[in-house]
Amino acid sequence: MWKCPKCHRDFKRNNQGHFCSAIGDTIDSYIEYANDEHKKHLIKVRKTVNKAAPHATEKLSQKMPTFWQGKNIVQFAAHKNHLGFYPGEKAVHHFAEQITQAGCTFEKGCIQIPWDIIPYDLIIDIVSFCVEELQI
Repeated sequence: MWKCPKCHRDFKRNNQGHFCSAIGDTIDSYIEYANDEHKKHLIKVRKTVNKAAPHATEKLSQKMPTFWQGKNIVQFAAHKNHLGFYPGEKAVHHFAEQITQAGCTFEKGCIQIPWDIIPYDLIIDIVSFCVEELQI
């Protein structure tokens, strides 16, 4: 058994990848508990989403950073090998070609973005599309 030094959860495998459950209730606390290698990317993704959705409220929902404006606009989550970006099925379908061209994969409403190639301009376009779709 292995115990995470941050959240103190027990796991069967040594150094098992997971997101600590003791993250608190803000995006700041989420980023604080993230893997040190991913923190800078999470901070930049947050700033990028805020730029595209300046009137959105930040919160954690389902233990993920969420940007909300009457409805969820987008969510993201740190995973071991990628950033999960969740704009919903309509946005993923609309941007499918650009997502693939950027070197990312997708399924349904989720985009898997490798940590080393985060397409910030595409994130701005996707978030802007989501805000427009909400008709806010």
